Amino acid sequence: MLENFDPNTIEDETVRKVVLYLMNVVENQHTTIQEQAEEIQRLRDENNRLKGEQGKPKIKANKPTPDQSSEKERRESKPHHKKVKQAEIRIDRIEVLKVDHKQLPQDAKFKGYEEVVVQDIEFRTENIKFRKEKYYSPRQKQTYLAEMPAGYKGQFGPGVKAWVLALYYAGGMSEPKILELLRTVGMSMSAGQLSDFLIKDQEQFHAESAAVVRAGLASSPWQHLDSTATRVGGKNEHCHILCNPFYTAYYTGSSKDRLSLLRVLQGGTDLVFQLNELAFNLLEQLGVAEIWRSKLTKLLPHGQNWSEDTLDHLLDKHLPRLGPKSRKLIKDSLAIAAYRSQTAWPVVELLICDDAPQFNWLTVELALCWIHEYRHYKKLTPHLPYHLEILDSFKENFWKFYRKLLVYRQNPNQGEAHSLQCEFEQLFGQTSGYDQLDKRKALTLAKKEPLLMVLSHPEILLHNNPAELGARQRVRKRDVSLHACTREGIGAWDTFQTIVATAKKLGVNMYQYFYDRITQTNILPSLAHLIEERSQNYQLSASWE
Repeated sequence: MLENFDPNTIEDETVRKVVLYLMNVVENQHTTIQEQAEEIQRLRDENNRLKGEQGKPKIKANKPTPDQSSEKERRESKPHHKKVKQAEIRIDRIEVLKVDHKQLPQDAKFKGYEEVVVQDIEFRTENIKFRKEKYYSPRQKQTYLAEMPAGYKGQFGPGVKAWVLALYYAGGMSEPKILELLRTVGMSMSAGQLSDFLIKDQEQFHAESAAVVRAGLASSPWQHLDSTATRVGGKNEHCHILCNPFYTAYYTGSSKDRLSLLRVLQGGTDLVFQLNELAFNLLEQLGVAEIWRSKLTKLLPHGQNWSEDTLDHLLDKHLPRLGPKSRKLIKDSLAIAAYRSQTAWPVVELLICDDAPQFNWLTVELALCWIHEYRHYKKLTPHLPYHLEILDSFKENFWKFYRKLLVYRQNPNQGEAHSLQCEFEQLFGQTSGYDQLDKRKALTLAKKEPLLMVLSHPEILLHNNPAELGARQRVRKRDVSLHACTREGIGAWDTFQTIVATAKKLGVNMYQYFYDRITQTNILPSLAHLIEERSQNYQLSASWE
């Protein structure tokens, strides 16, 4: 009966409104009952655990897990064309295969060759015994010894070190599996030595990673930013992913608040705080009470930079009654004002991210991810078929509008921008009668400006997938290694994941890059130089278009 029921067929308007109201009551009660059932079960499990018993076992149902991705909805199907890779294969040697002439008839004539390309690989040791010349000067009482070639330090050569770094950070292999692989070809290495290769004495790579961040920030005025959890020494921390089309950088810190994100935007450097005109505006916009704004004016000289420790000391001494929330907002405002006015690091003008509150106010402009916004609608699970039909229709219209924005990016113009703004207001402002959907649409409507930022900046993407894909690499690293045991270890994770992700975007061979740097030949250009080069070419082509 409910499958084909449509309340709009009810002629009496009063009865129809009552029915629509009751349908929404049923929908809300159904959602509440589901949430309460989950909470009751969680409390029961916790109660049983406190008693020393076991909670309800988590047995997955014999049905596929609901797909949280929106790839199918947002992408239009395209014909698949298999790429021919034969021409890309580098030929290392040519071997001529001859026919046994004893098997040939007398009238057989030579007709040339039929070429077959076969790919193979050779993985073996190359153990070297160096005989270093040694001289002794009796007069100077000093021994002179021949130096080892660059990259040969300790018991292992540059090839081993480059492969270990490539397999671990680029290939995603665990340390035990790398050891197992090396031992299959006859190499003798301890687990401690392998760990040292991955973490110790990596100053040159730390420096190149820092240069990548600086070049990446300077390569475009807009950046993507996202965060994911990371454990360090058994404690929960947060890995922040900063990227654009030319690079991806990783930075792990103890928090994901605004101050932590500002450190990321400045390459992990210590923050400074400044009271200036922008800070005054931010204090008011963030809701800091006028009494505290007035006292700050008397306490802090205008335009002077302060370290975090000094600022904390001043606030403790002169504003002892300042609450923790107001204190946080004051520090956020002063740090953002100092960041936007400094010249040591490129200032990001536009940030593409999700709608987490810590991203607000960091930059002058903010663009929100449409894919993330759609996830809110995927969480709606209507119980009544009528509401399900309304939701399905809305989802279809959501992606139709999304595709119109994609078309606009290719040919932006003022008239089409105005039309899309009106269509946005109609799509998210029109009520449907399904209360849960209408409340969600109202929240989206309030984000109109950041969601439609593409109308004034058609060069940006409509989603934050680049940063989320970068975060997925850290999640895969967690799956393999669980966590980093030390600060030095997490620093190596950040550095090498930055280098690997950036090299992949720039088309740099990871093993060759590691080998080049370890042997100090430096034939390959730095990643920072490639970022600068690619960004200049991109801007030049964009200007011609």
